[in-house]
Amino acid sequence: MAGQPVKDPSIAEALLQRAHPLEAANTIFRERVKQRPLLLRPSSPDPNRDSRSKRQYERLQKEKARRKSKKPKPLSAKQKRALCLYEIPKEQQNSGDDGKPGRTYVDAASAGPILSSADYHGALVEVVRSRCASRVGLVGIVVKDTKFTFELVTRKDVLKTVPKEHTVFRFSISFEGEGATGGSSEEASERRPLVFEIYGSQFETRAPDRANKKFRLHLDPDL
Repeated sequence: MAGQPVKDPSIAEALLQRAHPLEAANTIFRERVKQRPLLLRPSSPDPNRDSRSKRQYERLQKEKARRKSKKPKPLSAKQKRALCLYEIPKEQQNSGDDGKPGRTYVDAASAGPILSSADYHGALVEVVRSRCASRVGLVGIVVKDTKFTFELVTRKDVLKTVPKEHTVFRFSISFEGEGATGGSSEEASERRPLVFEIYGSQFETRAPDRANKKFRLHLDPDL
């Protein structure tokens, strides 16, 4: 009507009319400004939920936050060293009364697959070759089989750490008395124990990781 005043456009509409043709500016203003949905507090509780459900929801949220706050954090490497978690106490660094650990008897047919993935904790080993001449001849029981070292307790109850790299270890396994090879106990007792030498450089893995690992026979050129 002629008597009605013309409404001034808003600031956003005026700016759009400067940048676009009048029809395009009106379309953009209508679809992207006036008709744009505005979401307020999308994470607020459902208004249709009754008071009992609201109280249960709040109680579960508080219980979840309480459990999360009580969850202990893992220890750092500095805290583990301070607590001496990986150190062997002095009173436990002994090789037994006779210096010989208990033996596990296996037959010759199954020795190879077992030894290639064995855990050498408790094994009596001897260093037969090493780039460090002072380690050659060292004999002890393996008390810790780490990724790169064997920790041995000698017959003098001294803890020695021997790197696996560039080192050859020797140990022996005896035959079982009866039923192992089909012979009698006397024949088995006359057999010499199986003597094995392992190259430490090929065993630079943690004991649990060697369970499914397959080894290939090859000479070590570093020795």
